[in-house]
Amino acid sequence: MEKLLTRWGKKLDKNLPFNQYPRPQMVRDSFINLNGIWNYAIIDKNKAFDGYQGEIVVPFSPECILSGVERIVTPNDFLYYQRTFNFTKTRDRVLIHFGAVDYACEVFINGALVGQNKGGYYPFTFDITDFVKDGQNEIMVKVEDPTDTGHQARGKQSFKRGGIWYTPQSGIWQTVWLEETCQNYIERVKITPDIDNDIVNFELFFSDKIVEADIKIMEGGKLKWRGKTVDGTAKIKLDNYSLWSPENPYLYDVEITTETDKIGSYFGMRKFSVGKDSQGITRLMLNNKPYFQNGLLDQGYWSDGMYTPPSDEAMIYDIQTMKDMGFNMLRKHIKVEPLRWYYHCDRLGMLVWQDMVNGGSIYSMKTIALRPALSLAFLNKKLGWLSDGKENYAKFSRQDEQGRQEFYADSDRLIDTLYNSVSLCLWVPFNEAWGQFDSLKACDYYRKKDPTRLIDHASGWFDQGGGDINSFHIYFTRYKFPKFSKDDDRAIALTEFGGFSLQAKGHMFNKEKFFGYRKHYNRAAFENALERLYEKKVIANIPKGLSAAVYTEVSDVEDECNGLLTYDREIVKMDIERMRKINQKVKL
Repeated sequence: MEKLLTRWGKKLDKNLPFNQYPRPQMVRDSFINLNGIWNYAIIDKNKAFDGYQGEIVVPFSPECILSGVERIVTPNDFLYYQRTFNFTKTRDRVLIHFGAVDYACEVFINGALVGQNKGGYYPFTFDITDFVKDGQNEIMVKVEDPTDTGHQARGKQSFKRGGIWYTPQSGIWQTVWLEETCQNYIERVKITPDIDNDIVNFELFFSDKIVEADIKIMEGGKLKWRGKTVDGTAKIKLDNYSLWSPENPYLYDVEITTETDKIGSYFGMRKFSVGKDSQGITRLMLNNKPYFQNGLLDQGYWSDGMYTPPSDEAMIYDIQTMKDMGFNMLRKHIKVEPLRWYYHCDRLGMLVWQDMVNGGSIYSMKTIALRPALSLAFLNKKLGWLSDGKENYAKFSRQDEQGRQEFYADSDRLIDTLYNSVSLCLWVPFNEAWGQFDSLKACDYYRKKDPTRLIDHASGWFDQGGGDINSFHIYFTRYKFPKFSKDDDRAIALTEFGGFSLQAKGHMFNKEKFFGYRKHYNRAAFENALERLYEKKVIANIPKGLSAAVYTEVSDVEDECNGLLTYDREIVKMDIERMRKINQKVKL
């Protein structure tokens, strides 16, 4: 396979990659970055640890180019990390934060176990106050990852990569950092805008007891509104404020101060809902007005960093280029990004649909591909497929009870982690029956946990009639949008379509073969076909009720050449101005 470095990967500072503050909605003045060069070893679980084998650049997984390792961690291996760091304690508590580690890990400080974590996509924190010392300290992390041999969330990682399944990755893949705090510190803040009542709600969670906090809302560096918490909550009334939208991504800065702690954050005033347009058609609404969500599937893979973007600037490039093309939404496809990615969507003005990362045991291709292709939306209605209940667990690789429980634990962490994201407007618990189960129950769970956002409860097929949108993936068949039942009044959304592929010689991961839903062999044919697709399939269906569209996809990924960008982001396959002019017609 071809080694493809991005322009940002070529300039990587191996000693300190990703030195930006990793948590933009909860900023303190304490930040010690532990990214950079660590020692590593990949050792068979049946063998004793016999020393480190070389150096690895954290936070890049050992399977990727930028790690400097390029070795696959198997289910039979332990992956070990080690480094030393100098530290002098200046405050009461010392915390170590991991942006994400795939999949299960143990963390040791100076030889002592300080904590364990499972779940490869979510941040976690350990209090290491009693384990660090002034001077030199050692950190060691021990990781194991079953990838697609287990039931845990894994996305598109597969040991049998090819087509729409990709090379597995393991271990630390987001920033590792230290933070010092006071004894009783703010662990989390939950911010909920309410434009119907001109209020923004704050809820604070503390490491120990609830204390009073002073909240300042700033505009342009000047105090705009102010309030105090009572029992950890505050409702602050606003006036003459600006609404957030992709066209006007207006954000307000926040300072939250207690007697001993202080954090910085931000929010935007917006509302996501469904409602009727002037013709009585159910539409997705933004700030109580019909709004067509015109987006792309965004898998967030990089040719040199895999799950990990090569830099902060690289993330910005993807978002800004799609915005320049006239898109207003990205569907983050079965991956959770570093928090800075969501921050850039917030400030640049890009709506986000967030997929839950799929899990379950090995999938039956007959179930997830052949049957839907033959029967599409009618299958589960006629045969009762995927109705809530254990009779369908085995069909969809969810017979493992622990895996089903882990889905809800992960969902809980997902919603808590991303709740404050201004741009995130919709949750996708399941995609194309990849480990789908009890869809209506899952939908209810998401709704109760976060009533402020919309839900696509079963993206693509095996619809149960729940959620806010009637969701279709259509690549090969005619564009039809049947209702689930005569009473189905959900908004209609084309949640995957297109997938037109174009090879770009010298910028392909696999030179021997490539995957695409419609293959084109020159740029003119590709661009013309894409314009016809939007004219005939998207624009023509908007008056008939189509309320959102998600084109496949932002960039190529390994064998897939479906992207508007190449895998290394060096070639933009579709003329930016031409795509912008097409998208100017994609509106209500």
